[in-house]
Amino acid sequence: MSSSFEQTRWPAEWEPQSGLLLTWPHPGTDWRAHLAEVEEVFADIIRHASERQTVIIACRDEAHRTHVRSVLNAQGVRRDHYRLYIAPSNDSWARDHGPIAVLRNGKPRLLDFTFNGWGQKYPAELDNRITSILREAKAFGETPLERVEFVLEGGSIETDGTGTVITTASCLLSPRRNPGLVKRQVEATLARHLGTTRVLWLEHGQLAGDDTDGHIDTLVRFVNADTLVHVACRDPRNPNYEPLGRMADELRALVTRDGKPYRLIPLPTPVIIADDGHYLPASYANFLIIDGAVLVPVYGVPEDGKALAIFNECFVDRKIIGINCRPLLEQHGSLHCVTMHFPPGVIT
Repeated sequence: MSSSFEQTRWPAEWEPQSGLLLTWPHPGTDWRAHLAEVEEVFADIIRHASERQTVIIACRDEAHRTHVRSVLNAQGVRRDHYRLYIAPSNDSWARDHGPIAVLRNGKPRLLDFTFNGWGQKYPAELDNRITSILREAKAFGETPLERVEFVLEGGSIETDGTGTVITTASCLLSPRRNPGLVKRQVEATLARHLGTTRVLWLEHGQLAGDDTDGHIDTLVRFVNADTLVHVACRDPRNPNYEPLGRMADELRALVTRDGKPYRLIPLPTPVIIADDGHYLPASYANFLIIDGAVLVPVYGVPEDGKALAIFNECFVDRKIIGINCRPLLEQHGSLHCVTMHFPPGVIT
């Protein structure tokens, strides 16, 4: 009999893709004060991504869909490279409210986990319905959709595509997500639905200003099965210095499936402070891998160049494209957070 891993596999982000999902911001979201700047970021992401794969976009209503089309047309994005659907939203973080795609017996299946606003911090009832509305509208073709009664955000987990998942205990064991569950129960749920065979738990690491309880996609990411990039801080005066230092110690103790230490590549931590004086959770780890390219968030600071150089070394066979994501930091997220990718067969 085949093992559960052979039956279900969650592909790594660097594997072939069929497209992306984004949920376009609108005046009814917290973006209202920065909407024009944020729309520029979305248009830039879509412009680059749509040259390589199809992009589907959730719009608030018919008037919003018309507006989004006009913005993309003004940016020169080809109409046949993106598709607009109506799905009302509370916010724009598609990584967390979008479906997670796995391969079950080699065929794609979408998992619609519960989204509750990062532990009931923010309204999420509309966002939690986006996936089912898009499925009914055939945005994902005939790809089967499975509803999972378990709170899980895509930004909280990261995979190497071979059954290993890395995550943070502060997020997945948050009492306002799945109250009362312990690690072994969470691991069993991930194994059942994602085909996970081992979970690497981090007990430390959270960026100042983060309101996700420590999403892994702002901290540590796989660039291949034996290499991790991670945010690092060398300034003892920075509030991130101690938690990221402890996280680095944990990473040095982790081993690959073959029992070897991971190759660890530190990323600089840009210091960006909001007008009211609090640190914003700027992170270069919030990059997005797409077919033939890597979209890297940049913030208009000196560290941008060093980060781009690191990604050029990590992904020698892909084009490295910097996207100005400074406006996204106003709501404490970045590039990976506003996108969700899908393997071949989901978007046709």
